[in-house]
Amino acid sequence: MVESHTFKVSTERGDRLDKALTKLLPQASRSQLQRWIENGNVTVDGEVVKPRLKLKIGQVIQVTEPQPQKIDLAPEKIPLEIVYEDQDVVVVNKPQGMVVHPAAGHPNHTLVNALLYHCPLSTINGELRPGIVHRIDKDTSGLLMVAKNDQAHQSLATQLKVKTTAREYLALVHGVIKEGQGTINAPLGRSPKDRKRQAIVADGRPAVTHFRVVERYNKYTLVACRLETGRTHQIRVHMKSINHPLVGDPLYGPRKTITGQGQFLHARLLGFTHPITGKRITLTAPLPPIFRDLIVKLRRQSRIEASE
Repeated sequence: MVESHTFKVSTERGDRLDKALTKLLPQASRSQLQRWIENGNVTVDGEVVKPRLKLKIGQVIQVTEPQPQKIDLAPEKIPLEIVYEDQDVVVVNKPQGMVVHPAAGHPNHTLVNALLYHCPLSTINGELRPGIVHRIDKDTSGLLMVAKNDQAHQSLATQLKVKTTAREYLALVHGVIKEGQGTINAPLGRSPKDRKRQAIVADGRPAVTHFRVVERYNKYTLVACRLETGRTHQIRVHMKSINHPLVGDPLYGPRKTITGQGQFLHARLLGFTHPITGKRITLTAPLPPIFRDLIVKLRRQSRIEASE
């Protein structure tokens, strides 16, 4: 049965539609509500509108929840590279190409399916994302912390919110960056031109990426990126915005790039405070072979060209 909701604007006058709905429908996430608006599941006075619409007194908002796709979440015996584990937390080194949790188009063979076979998970994030506190893209490799119980989940989620976790990524980007380091502070949201992409938009969510140069090669740079925020595609969009898109990135990179299995981006370092013991834990994961081998090749090419 399709569920629908009707609201008459009263105290929400002047609010943006998407922000007002987060108060009117607290059970739905902001990203979920924005997706409903963009897909035409939300109307104002019978008209399909934009998320940024400013509301007026007396307007009628109609929300029709889309029929959820039926996904049977089942444990699957898929190998996991476990970097750390105790009774509350497990940290895995996710391989490139693995989706974190089931969704439309990826109903199984995900990290969550593998984790369910391995251990119990928290229930806070619902049936399809048990244990998942934060995510990394399908074609991004590296460290991901997962909660085994709700107490651990609440603590880890709070640490992410107040920015006490440490997350560092290695990214190979196009071009030679002259500066030794820098900070990109630019709000991110769904691209108004292509809903599959994120973009820098004036009314987006705050996003801050700090980067420093690790190595320079001919035509490429290896950078370490530290996140203050964890927005979708944040590093990929931010680095493109300063004209240094990620190598191999099918969405934001140039057509002429080094092909691999997607963007060359690896979550190499993760630091957090243990939710029960209070001990600070810092973990690292080495580059996957395809990334490591490319770096070796670029170093060799750079030395050859420098000597000519």
